[in-house]
This record gives sequence, C-alpha cells and structure tokens, in this order.
Amino acid sequence: MKTEIIPTILVDDFKEVKEKINAVAKDVDWVQIDVMDGVFVNNETWPHFVVPGIAKRGRKYRQEIEKLKKIKGKTKIEVHLMVEEPEKEIDDWLKVADRIIIHFESKITNRDLGVKKIAEKIHKKKKELGLALNPETHYAAATPFLNDLDLVLLMSVQPGWSGQEMKAWVLEKAEALRKIWPKGNIEIDGGVNDENIERVKKSGINLVCVGTYIFRNKNISEAINKLKNG
Repeated sequence: MKTEIIPTILVDDFKEVKEKINAVAKDVDWVQIDVMDGVFVNNETWPHFVVPGIAKRGRKYRQEIEKLKKIKGKTKIEVHLMVEEPEKEIDDWLKVADRIIIHFESKITNRDLGVKKIAEKIHKKKKELGLALNPETHYAAATPFLNDLDLVLLMSVQPGWSGQEMKAWVLEKAEALRKIWPKGNIEIDGGVNDENIERVKKSGINLVCVGTYIFRNKNISEAINKLKNG
C-alpha cells in the first residue's frame, strides 16, 4: 500500500493556514488542519482561536471556515476535530473539507449509533470520515465502526501540541489493526520525522501526518521527499 505524507497545520489565524497550504501544495495531495477548541484539549487553534466559545459561534465561525474555499485549489483538506462536541461543527466543515476526523474520546451522542449517523451524513455529501484514537485508547475501540470509516487515525502523541516525541509503542497498535483491516487506511499523527519514518511505514501505516519536521525545515520540498522515500 502506497504511503502518503500529509502535512499538518496547527496555527492561530487564517493567514498562517493560507501560508502553510501554499508552502506544501506542489508536493502533496492532502493537508490536515488541526482544530482545537481549548476544551477537549488544552489549546485553541484557528478558527476557535479567532471565534472562541460556543456561544460566539455561528455566522462568524462559518465565515472563517469558508475562507478556505478561496485558497483550496487542488489540495484536498482533512480537518482533525480535536473538539469536545464534534457534532456541532461537522455541518460547517462539510462545506470545505474533503475528510473529517472526529475523536472516539469526544462527546458523541449515543456513540455506537452516533458514529454511524455521522458517517451517513458525511458520506451522503461524498466526503470521508475518520476516527481518531488517543495513544492510550485500544485499537479495538474502532473495530465496531470499520465498515463505516474511511480511515482510523492513531495518535502517537497526546493531542493538543506540536513538537512532541512519538510514542513508538503506538506502532504496535497499527500492526494489530492492519491484520484485521488489511485494506483500510491507517493514519498516524505525532512526532514522525526522517529518523522514524521507515519504522512507521513497516508497521502498516499508509497515511502519515507530519507537522513540525516539515515546517521547521528550511527546504520544505526536500523534507517531504525525504519522508516519502525514507
């Protein structure tokens, strides 16, 4: 299975979102935007940082998100919703994102049925759904939903902050999941770099999210190609 590198964007304002998408657009097909609400994780990113608080959302929040339509181009966008109540945000993101990733650990109404209903809504719009698992969550938590999911994201750091060291034992979860989901998309996010990318690929992961290593490199294209060929 071909390995795909997906740059992750964790920033405070739309100007940075635009700059980072433009910086990688020629080298990748997908980018991931990390959305944090300051509740599910102890950090806030765009657009929550710009429009904080559930009570203040609505039209202004939607307007922030819809700015992506102006710069998207051919680059596909997956949004990683590290938010307490993802069901309240999915409709807004469906207007601009090609893939939406929600967390198993977030508040989902009647989780067993809720994930399936979310999948139906997203697939009806011909978009994709991913389910993210925190490092301490067993991979089996995702197994009841595999027929409804387009990918499973295994967090290899605690969600909330960039620049953390990868928890290498998470790769064992990927190996176990690959055995029961041989054709599924398994994604990893957190601490991936040129030194561990080979081990990541060998674990059965085919979608690799990378932020710090790419954007702190002076030559972004070179960094991405090193990961692709590592």
